[in-house]
Order: sequence, then C-alpha cells, then structure tokens
Amino acid sequence: MLCGSHLFFLFPSFHCHIYPYAEDETARLETLKDLLVRIQDLQKVLSQTEGFLTQVLNRAALALHPWRVSVRKMKHIYQILNLCSVRERCLIGEVWCPVSDLPMLQGALAQASMHSGGGGESFCQRIPCSVSPPTLIRTNKFTSGFQGIVDAYGVGSYQEVNPALYTIITFPFLFAVMFGDVGHGLLMSLFGLWLVLGEDNPKLKNSDNEIFSMCFGGRYLVLLMGLLSVYTGFVYNECFSRATVIFPSGWSVAAMAKEKNWTREFLSTSMPAPLDPNITNVFTAVYPFGIDPIWSLASNRLTFLNSFKMKMSVILGVCHMSFGVCLSIFNYIHFKQKFRIFVVSVPELLFLLCLFGYLVFMIFYKWFAFDITQAQNAPSLLIHFIDMFLFTKNETNRDLYHGQQIVQMVLVVIALLCVPVLLLGDPICLYIQHCKRKNNQRHGGQDVERSGLLAGDDDEQYIGHSEHEQEKGTHDGKKFDTGEVFMHQMIHTIEYCLGCISNTASYLRLWALSLAHAQLSEVLWNMVMHIGLSVLTFKGSVLLVPIFAFFAVLTVAILLVMEGLSAFLHALRLHWSPSHTL
Repeated sequence: MLCGSHLFFLFPSFHCHIYPYAEDETARLETLKDLLVRIQDLQKVLSQTEGFLTQVLNRAALALHPWRVSVRKMKHIYQILNLCSVRERCLIGEVWCPVSDLPMLQGALAQASMHSGGGGESFCQRIPCSVSPPTLIRTNKFTSGFQGIVDAYGVGSYQEVNPALYTIITFPFLFAVMFGDVGHGLLMSLFGLWLVLGEDNPKLKNSDNEIFSMCFGGRYLVLLMGLLSVYTGFVYNECFSRATVIFPSGWSVAAMAKEKNWTREFLSTSMPAPLDPNITNVFTAVYPFGIDPIWSLASNRLTFLNSFKMKMSVILGVCHMSFGVCLSIFNYIHFKQKFRIFVVSVPELLFLLCLFGYLVFMIFYKWFAFDITQAQNAPSLLIHFIDMFLFTKNETNRDLYHGQQIVQMVLVVIALLCVPVLLLGDPICLYIQHCKRKNNQRHGGQDVERSGLLAGDDDEQYIGHSEHEQEKGTHDGKKFDTGEVFMHQMIHTIEYCLGCISNTASYLRLWALSLAHAQLSEVLWNMVMHIGLSVLTFKGSVLLVPIFAFFAVLTVAILLVMEGLSAFLHALRLHWSPSHTL
C-alpha cells in the first residue's frame, strides 16, 4: 500500500486547436442558436440546388431521345459524305439502288436541294455496270426471323431463289417433329402469342436481355414452332408425356385377354403388358388421328415408336434434300443456264433418289406388302440396303419383291455413273462456251478493227453476268482458268456425294431428339407429379401445391428452355444440309 507518494506523468508533445468557449450560459446558447440557423440555411440551399438539378435532368431526359436520334443522323450523314468523292464543289456518290426505289430517291434529292438553299441541284443518273448487284431481300416483321435463319448460312446471290419462303413451313415443322408434345407446344405457343401481342411495347422491344431480345425478334417463329408442336403432339398422342383419349381406342383388350389367358388379378396390376397385333379380332377400328392411346400402357411401346420415328425421319430427310436440289433448277432456268439442269441437277437427283430414295421406297413397300401375320418373317431393310452397295445377297434375308437384286444393281450403277457426269459435265460445258465466246469475240474484233473501232483484249471479256456464274467457275473480268473450274467442281461433287450419306444419317436426329424429349418428359412426370398424385391423404393434397410448382419449374427450365433450344439448333443444322445445292 502506497501512502504519501508523489506520482509523475509524462505526456508526449502534440498540437491542438483550442476553440473559444463562452463562460456565460447565455452566450453559449446564442452561439448554438446561430449554428442551428446556419445549418438550416445550408440545408435549404442544398435542397433547392437538388431540386433545380432534378428539373434540369428531367428536361434533359425528355430531350435525350431526340438528341440521340440527331447525333445518330449526323453521324450517318458524315459517314455517307466520307464515301463520296469531291469534284469541282460537287459531291459524287456511286451507290446501288433498287429500281422500284428510284422515284423515292429522286424525290428525296429534289427536296434536299430545295431546302439546302445552295442554288445547286441534286440529281441521280443510272450508270450501266456489268458487276453483279448485291442482294436485297425485303422483309417485314413476320419474315425477318426466317430470313435471318437463311442468312446465317449465307446470303444468296443476286436474283437467286430465296429459300426463306419455304423455311416458314419447313423449319417450324422439323422443330415440332423433335418437340412433339401438346402441353409443351401449348406453353410455347402462349409465350409466342404474348410476344406477338406485345410487339409494340417499348419495354419488350428495348430489353437488355440478349436471349429475350433474340426470342422477341423471332416471335412469329416461336409462335409457329409452338403451334406445330401441338399438332405433332396430337400425332404422337402425348401431353406432358401422358396419352390423351380423344377417340375410342381401336384395340380390343378382351380379345388379347382371351388369347393370352389373362386373369382378373393380372389385369388389376399396374404391370404393363406387350401389345400383340397378331391376334384374331384384336382390332375393332382404325384410330382416327395419331397413335392409339393404348400404346402408352404397353411394354413394347418404345420398340414400336423407335421403328415408326426412325423411318419417318429418313422419309422427311430424303424429301427435304430432294426439294433443295429441285430449287436449284429454278436458278438455272432464270440465269439461262439450262445445260446445268442436265449436267448438275439431274445427276444430283438421280444419285440421291437411286440410293436413298430407293430406301424410302422399300420402307413404304414393306408397310404395304407385309401384314402382321408376316411380321416375324419380314426382311430387314438395313441388311438389304447394305447388300445393295456390296452387290451381294444375304441368304437368310428374304427379298421384298421378285427381281430385287437386278433393280438394286441397276440403281447403284446409275448412281455411280452420275459421279463422273457431276465431276466433268459442268466444267466441259463451261469450257466449250468459253471457246465459242472467244471465237465470236475474235471475229467480231477483226471486223471492228477493219472499221477502226478496235475493242480490248478478248481474254478480258466477261463470261457471265451474275454472281451465280462466278460460283460455278466463271470469273468476271478474269481469264478462264480451266484448272480452277475443274477443282471447284471436284470439291462440289465430293461434298455432295458424301453429304448425301452424312445428311441422310443426320436426319435421324429427328428420331433421337423426339424420343429423348418424350422419355425425359415421362421421367419428370413419374419422378415428381406421379408421386404427388399417388398420395390421397389430406397431407398429400396439401403437398401437391409445392410439388406442382416444382414440376412446373422443371418443365419450363428443362423441357421448354433446354430441350427447346436443343431442338432449335438441330433444326437449324438440318436446314443448312441441303443449302449448298442452291
């Protein structure tokens, strides 16, 4: 215990500011009052300043869009002026303009000259040109999405057939073949209809979401894909993976039970049984539209759908590719190149139809020639198709019809003979035409030289007048290169012949994606909704609400978004397969 000790404290040195502090209470209150008044004045000034700035920004926001438009206009005007050439205080610009828009262009130039006050006159004059014009395809809000699909592969040459017109039907249909479900198609149709009805809504048009903007740009495409998915869903008889009984079934369960000796206990179980059409009186009527709903209860349902959808995919693929080849015929007729119909289009069609068209013929022939009683002994089309290329015969596989081996050998020989025609026909015809044109120009040049009007070199004359001819080996303004033309045609022939095989196999994705979509939808139903619906208690009915919400979220996220995007990309790939023939 310390008592009477002296304590010393050492403080470090520091600087401090001393504020005056009034000793009198009245003075202190007066100082505090002055400070409060100053604070109120400052707050008032700040609020007035913020109000003024808000008014200025609001007025600026109202004029922001016109300012933005004006800046863009000025920017585009300067960009166009930079493309013009200046000659003696005149601006000269060379542009492409559609003939139908010439009156509009002349009117705009006359109006600009009137309002400029410069005293000069603006006018336009058509200049003859041998260069192929650029392609201009007029679209509207309905056709712009389909035209974008075609332009993603490549813009067609001037005056060529535009396949976007046919894509309006073929693209949504091929998508629907892979996405066939009434419920999912109806949801997609409602989404597309909402986008179509709100196409004038600024919030939808100016959305910052890139995926939503893409869907909004193709809103009519989304609507058609949904509607056709509803149609194919009725064909497959699937609505959220469940079959719908619109019409009475054409199968007699009593006949099957009698033939198979099914007991009442067996029928009361939930075990699926296989459908056997080879039973007397099992068919009572033909199901009016789509697949009979009784197949949804059969254990061999997947086997039946596999066979049906695989053959359907091959038929659709061959028809689609043949249609692409036929479109090229209209190009040759328009460009007055009818010889290419016989040396390009006809050999391409023969090669495709003699091989894969014959496969489609065998599919239909087997459907009509063999009934259910002969199903066990029906020949295999795949073995026949392989033996067709090998020129052999499988003794264990019976023929479809009499004389099949001879027909198949003739078809393969015709397909093989089409290859040298494709490889040599077009280059030889182009070379013959070039020689004739060169001789005509030489004789014409000699006549002109005698009259003192000699023209330029014959080799520099134009062979064709369209971009379509340039792609086939004739090059405007250049000498005719025989090796380059033959090389170009050889690449095209190899690409087409190999493409026919790969593209036909590629159309099997219609079958694969359709089955994948159906099976994924069925798994989602059995794993979520089936469990909720199987509980019949009060607690189960209460839990049905969140279970349905979870099912709806998974349906939209997986089956509509992911599966829809997958089917869209595959449909896009299938539309690019026959495009090289154009």
